[in-house]
Amino acid sequence: MSTIENYVASEIAKVICEQLTGNPSGMQTGSAPFPQPTGAGTEMAKRVDYTLLKADATEEQIAELCEEAVAYGFPTVCVNSAFVAEAARLLANSPVRVSSVIGFPLGAAGTQAKVAEAQEAVRNGAAEVEMVAHVGMIKSKNWRYFKQDVEEVKRAVQGQAKVHVILETSLLNDTEKFKACLICRLVGVDAVKTSTGFSSTGATTSDIHLMREAAGDAMQIIASGGIRTKEEAEQLLKAGADRIGTGNGIAVATGVSPAQDSGGHVCVGCGNCKLPAGCPTGRVDIIVANDY
Repeated sequence: MSTIENYVASEIAKVICEQLTGNPSGMQTGSAPFPQPTGAGTEMAKRVDYTLLKADATEEQIAELCEEAVAYGFPTVCVNSAFVAEAARLLANSPVRVSSVIGFPLGAAGTQAKVAEAQEAVRNGAAEVEMVAHVGMIKSKNWRYFKQDVEEVKRAVQGQAKVHVILETSLLNDTEKFKACLICRLVGVDAVKTSTGFSSTGATTSDIHLMREAAGDAMQIIASGGIRTKEEAEQLLKAGADRIGTGNGIAVATGVSPAQDSGGHVCVGCGNCKLPAGCPTGRVDIIVANDY
């Protein structure tokens, strides 16, 4: 082989060896790797489902998500199903649960595809599965299909995980939202969720009011999509939401907005950067941006 080919082969071998024998993320599995920062363990933090569902999310970012969830006391992380096993491994000895989206983000996959994805997610350690409703069938008033779709996924996990249904409320009228919630209540799902975060708009207080009316006390309501501040989250909780699904969990929990775009990380002024522990996120650019 040429010098370049030898170099490439050597680098690939190093990467594979590192993955098989080590922990590239450096996270201490199941424990907080740094002192708890400001805002950790608050009542608001306990309502946050910390989310990372973007298409280009990396393994390193999933590890950071898990680290931050442990540090801030978020009860769950929500990831795409391919990352469930790794998230479950990283969080094995922590109280943080792993939630997996199913049929994400369109919900238009066939029922058996959703069933297979849900079963795999549960095998890999998901404690919750969040299936996206088939919006087209709801718009078509094919309520039989919608009900069977939800029932099959619920049956597939056989009580091993909680089942949530993401309605994508921005695409539905009030009648459709109300009927969908009633059917989910009839089937016996654990929660209904407003949005994937990939549609036109996310959670609104009016939608939460409507969903709560339909759900009663039988199901939890999860507000998600476009929630970036503590104030927004508080309004949605006051309207009747039980939980907040967001990738901006630190800002929501602390009430501190990022000084700049730092890859989803927020400087909360915890001061750990001045201590031996260092910056909780390990991000030097955050320290520089906030003049620490």
